[in-house]
Amino acid sequence: MIALVALLVFVAVVVLILALANLTERRHLAATLVQRLAQPSAPLPAARERGARRRARSGGIERLLGGSNLFSRLQEMMWQAGMYARPGDLLLLMAAMSGALFTLVYLVWGDPLVAAGAGASGGLLPLLYVRWRQKRRIASFAAQLPELLDMLKSSLQAGHSLNRGLQAIADEFPDPARAEVRMLLEQTRLGMSVARAFEEMLHRMPEENLRFLVVAIKIQAEVGSSLAEIIGRLSETIRSRQRIKLQIKALTAQPRLSGMVVGLLPAFVLAFFSLIRPEYVSVLFHDPIGKMLLKGAVGADLLALVIIRQMLRVDF
Repeated sequence: MIALVALLVFVAVVVLILALANLTERRHLAATLVQRLAQPSAPLPAARERGARRRARSGGIERLLGGSNLFSRLQEMMWQAGMYARPGDLLLLMAAMSGALFTLVYLVWGDPLVAAGAGASGGLLPLLYVRWRQKRRIASFAAQLPELLDMLKSSLQAGHSLNRGLQAIADEFPDPARAEVRMLLEQTRLGMSVARAFEEMLHRMPEENLRFLVVAIKIQAEVGSSLAEIIGRLSETIRSRQRIKLQIKALTAQPRLSGMVVGLLPAFVLAFFSLIRPEYVSVLFHDPIGKMLLKGAVGADLLALVIIRQMLRVDF
């Protein structure tokens, strides 16, 4: 058993080192991609070409899962989060963290079920981080969208073309709006229509308010109405929706905080008694029935947190 545990620790550490080394290499490719977005007309760098050839020759996890919907969804999520590493790197990191945490908890606790739960939680941490980056980037873009529309409206009213207004946005706005608009302009320079380029932008940045802009662009392309007037009204509508969303968030702040306090209170009470009266809680960690009760309490507490979160979600 000791040899098996030592082997698991060794494998987890090796996989973690390989994943971190691969992610470090991908950071250079990410910087190259950002430079290309900043200068869309620049030729493709040699480093980017070598990275493309490496991806074409890659095997293992990516070749095994390349055709699956899970792999495609993970790749799409990483691009929406602004992370330009391969999904295989993320999967390796998830496997390494899961194995390392499983081994650590098993050595300390000695319970395979608890170790499996800890390993699963550790494996989900990189995925949760990517999801958090994705939501934060989309939220940042949504906050920039009304000002982006105002600048586009002013440019159109001044007599400039749509592409000229988009170029002004790419020059003046910070990321992520700058990177997305520069990608859109690069696609139009390569021959893609403006409406199709906006649809691709919506695919990269799935923001509901951006969908309204895409519909407005398509209607203007088909009917030929005043795009500046449509964009002005759309900007007012988006601001109203964002204001309502903030009001809902403020009104549900107290229930959300109460749910967090109630959910975390048992853990704090258990830690408090473990420090001042260890004999009160030792039965939960050493007695078989106590361990079962502790596992059931943790599962019920997590389920209650999920239910409270779902009850407080408001979609409009």
